[in-house]
Formats: sequence, C-alpha cells, structure tokens
Amino acid sequence: MWRWKEEPSNTAHKKRKLADGREKTMSSDDEEGLGKGRGRHILVNKTEMPTWSEIHEGFRTAKESWALLHSHDGLETEFKKICASWKTDSWLWFRIFLTDMIIYQGQYRKALSSLHQMASMQHPQPGQQSPSGQASLEQYRALIQQASCHYALGEYRMACDKLLDVVGGLVPPNQIPTKSSEDQGRFKPKARKGNELKLLPCTSKHVLPFCLQLMLACFKLRAFTDSRDDLSLGHVVVLLQYDWPQGEMLFLKAIEKICQQGSFQYENFFNYVTNIDMLEEFAYLRTPEGGRIQLELLPNQGMLIKHHTVTRGITKGVKEDFRLAMERQVSRCGENLLSVLHRFCINEKVIIIQSLP
Repeated sequence: MWRWKEEPSNTAHKKRKLADGREKTMSSDDEEGLGKGRGRHILVNKTEMPTWSEIHEGFRTAKESWALLHSHDGLETEFKKICASWKTDSWLWFRIFLTDMIIYQGQYRKALSSLHQMASMQHPQPGQQSPSGQASLEQYRALIQQASCHYALGEYRMACDKLLDVVGGLVPPNQIPTKSSEDQGRFKPKARKGNELKLLPCTSKHVLPFCLQLMLACFKLRAFTDSRDDLSLGHVVVLLQYDWPQGEMLFLKAIEKICQQGSFQYENFFNYVTNIDMLEEFAYLRTPEGGRIQLELLPNQGMLIKHHTVTRGITKGVKEDFRLAMERQVSRCGENLLSVLHRFCINEKVIIIQSLP
C-alpha cells in the first residue's frame, strides 16, 4: 500500500533554467509532521485501478472505523476482547491492514516490527524464493513497505537494500508505459496543505518504477549537500532518466553543481546513461562555451590521468576516446530504459548500498 534511437538536435544549446529550489524529499525530520495521518490526501490512480472508487472509499471507511474504535477507552477495550476471541492475530489480511494503518499514522518503527512479525507467518519468508522460483508480489509488498519505513526514518542504506532485493527478482517490462493525460498532469498539483498517501497496485508494472523513484529520493539529499559526492550525484543522474522530463530541473541542478566543482568523475556513465538530452548536456560541458569541465566518465580514465605523466598525446587520446564513446552512446538511445535501469540495480547493487550512510 505504501505502499529512443534519436539523433542529437541541431538547435542551439538549450538555455539552462536553474530552479530556485529542488524538489523536497521526505526525511526523518518530516516524521513528526506526519503523525497520526493528519492532513493527508489519499491518491489513487484512476487509470491503473478500474475499481479505484471502491478502493479509495474502502480504505477511508476502514481507517475512520479504526479511529472510531480507538476513540474511547470503553470501545477500545471491547474491540480488543472481540479480536482476542476471534484470534485475529492469525488473520494475515488483518495484520496487513493493521500494518497499513500504522504506516498511515507515521509510526514507522512499529510498522517495521509488525512487518517482521508477518514475515514469520508467511512461507517462504520475504527475500526467499517460492517453489516456482520467484518471490510473490505479496512478499515484494512487504519488502517495499519496509523500505518505505526505513526511508521515512532516514535509514537510506537499509531502504535501498530492501528495494534492490525486490528489483533483483523482477523482470523489467518491454517498455515504459505510456503516460495518460492524468499522469502527465499529476506533476503540477495544486498547492495543498498536508501530505499525500498514494495507493498503488502491487504489480510488477508498478513495483519497479516505485523502487527506482524511492532510490532516487534516497540519493537526492546526499548528492546535493555542500560536500562533494560524485558517486551519489552520478546515481542521481542515472535514476533521473526514468520519468524524464519530470526530473529535468533537478538534473540541471546536478549540472550546476558539476560546473561549480569544475570536474566530475563517474565511471559508470556510459554503462547506464542513454538519455539524449543528458548526453548533449555532458558533451557541452567539455566545450569552451560549457566551461571545459573535466569529466572522468570512462573506466580507468581517472587512473590514467593521475598515475601517468599527462603528455599531450595522452590528453588527446582521452578526448578522442570520449568523443567515440559519446557517439556510441547516442546509438543506444533507443534501448529499453527500464532494462538499462534494471541492469544498473543488479550490477551495481554493492556500490549503490555502500554509497549511502
């Protein structure tokens, strides 16, 4: 519950519009403001859920009924007696609802405890494989909920660890789903007080994008601190490719930081960055107009520069290697992006987790 081959354009280089402030992500400092679910807006994707109205009203009714049953000591005592008599602790669906409610209320530590208890009731446990060889979506749901709780508590390494466990068992879709007009408009919501709780279908089509977006949220705060962290910044660039151009302004902030640093090192760049707009921007950085930024994007390029005498021939060779690599990369712009990002999560799991505190 928590639940292109495309050629570079010949037009003049786009003027960078650097945002006054990047999109805020929730951290542990925000938890107090979420207490007891006050001011929350429940969002359901109408396109993806044909029965969205029933789901929306069902959850609202359930959480209001739960609040009513716990609004008075007498009601709460009687309700606990009924639960004990009916042995509701053994009802998996009931424990799932309780966990959803706890998360909705912002009690993340308690939710993690509940999720671990539920794991002991399920066979196989989350993270293990079923007889068919794959973990079930129900087990993925539990892992994603754990990741969401860890993220809300500021435990980003734990969050990514759970997310990568999920991604490792998924097969990426053949292509990124086409966004409906509703989806395209959801990135410019009207200003409202409070926070939003999104109810998403627990399907592989939605699980992978959710994992990618939550991983991005984990790295955003770290990548844009005053201290330099090229590895986290590189991960952000890779993950921003999903849902492009939603993250364009944040990408431009990454470019701004790289310009301020005067250099940038991320040797996995050509393995996972295939977005044509991003490729154009990085190619521009090396030009006189772009500031002649030193980019170490090729494997072992940094070692070559740091551990050898930088003669004119070596420097020229690095420039030529970069040009050829960029030309090859443009030919990859038509690759299935979700497959590229899925491969990023699988191949770089260790370094992704180690990049976080």
